[in-house]
Amino acid sequence: MRSRLFGSTGERVPVVGQGTWHLDLEDRAKVVEALRHGLDLGMTHVDTAEMYGAGQVEEIVGEAIAGRRDEVFLVSKVLPSNATYDGTLEACERSLRRLQTDRLDLYLLHWPSEHPLEQTLAAFEKLVEQGKTRFWGLSNFDLAELEAALAIAGKGRIACNQVLYNLDERYAERELLGFCRRNEIASVAYSPLGSGSFPAPRSAPGRVLGEIARAHGVAPQQVALAFLLRGEGVFAIPKASRRAHLESNAAAAELQLTDDELRRIDQAFPDRVEQTELPLL
Repeated sequence: MRSRLFGSTGERVPVVGQGTWHLDLEDRAKVVEALRHGLDLGMTHVDTAEMYGAGQVEEIVGEAIAGRRDEVFLVSKVLPSNATYDGTLEACERSLRRLQTDRLDLYLLHWPSEHPLEQTLAAFEKLVEQGKTRFWGLSNFDLAELEAALAIAGKGRIACNQVLYNLDERYAERELLGFCRRNEIASVAYSPLGSGSFPAPRSAPGRVLGEIARAHGVAPQQVALAFLLRGEGVFAIPKASRRAHLESNAAAAELQLTDDELRRIDQAFPDRVEQTELPLL
């Protein structure tokens, strides 16, 4: 599995990891087996959140990584409603219990909160000091919000910004990805294959993906992931609960597209200029 430096952390992290949103809605035993198979394939960046299934997904992840904790770059998130100073510390403790571990690798604010950001970031730094998380970061922050966070935290403290980013949602490419790259902040794409909206094979964009996929002997989804991962400092965390999908996602990390193929995909999936705000799911 190809890896790259994760922001300013100094850690090398697989470019393709495992998202876990909605895994509580599937058969638990099969999900646990799938997550473990993902680890076997090198997708050791595992992302979850206290919001997912009201904590149930963290429990599933905890079961899946039992006995393999040291292999995993483990990420969870605090809900904005919990993101006071004390609330963040307490939420982290609950997540650790559900995950059956004594530390996270990365702890994120799930989206901007009404609570003062200074309180949340101070709590994150306390958790680092206590050894409860190695790094901290943000999720769903637009450029202005990210600039404000950087002004509070200082350079080198924000490990990543996790955003909705796929072929149909390219807003992050306008300024966010470049800002993060310049400030050594990793960009993590969630729902990188869309959320039930992958281009139909017979659509014009779908035909472009299909032609490129056939040229490489791969699936269109692998082409889509490879396109996103062309960017320096970009990581993707697709959700998958089937072995074939996991294996496809893992293989996408090694796929190299030509300049012409990148150009064709870029033209087939133009940014929606009318979209003026960072999209959320």
